[in-house]
Amino acid sequence: QVQLVESGGGLVQPGGSLRLSCAASGGTFRLYSMGWFRQAPGKEREFVAAISSSSALTYYADSVKGRCTISRDNAKNTVSLHLNSLNPEDTAVYLCAADSRAAVLMRRGTTIDYWGQGTQVTVSS
Repeated sequence: QVQLVESGGGLVQPGGSLRLSCAASGGTFRLYSMGWFRQAPGKEREFVAAISSSSALTYYADSVKGRCTISRDNAKNTVSLHLNSLNPEDTAVYLCAADSRAAVLMRRGTTIDYWGQGTQVTVSS
């Protein structure tokens, strides 16, 4: 059983940036693909980014491509998401995810092994 705990959310002004972190425990972190999803009020959960177990492969949603970086530290059992040029459409609960399958499959969001509780990000002036 893997536990995921997100941190780093909060209120950010439009145009600003944020860094979210996810700490994993209870499993062999280096074996899992890791990802971030988000869910805005009244909307379905959507894929944001994913990274393979070795960090060799990364995937991004079109909505964040070019202003988002996902990274991981297998020694510290953490995965991070850096998102810049924020706009109000980025407002959502951001959830960390872990999956034993290939990172590319995380984009579907339908076969995730473990989810975090999420951290709220609000982009507003």
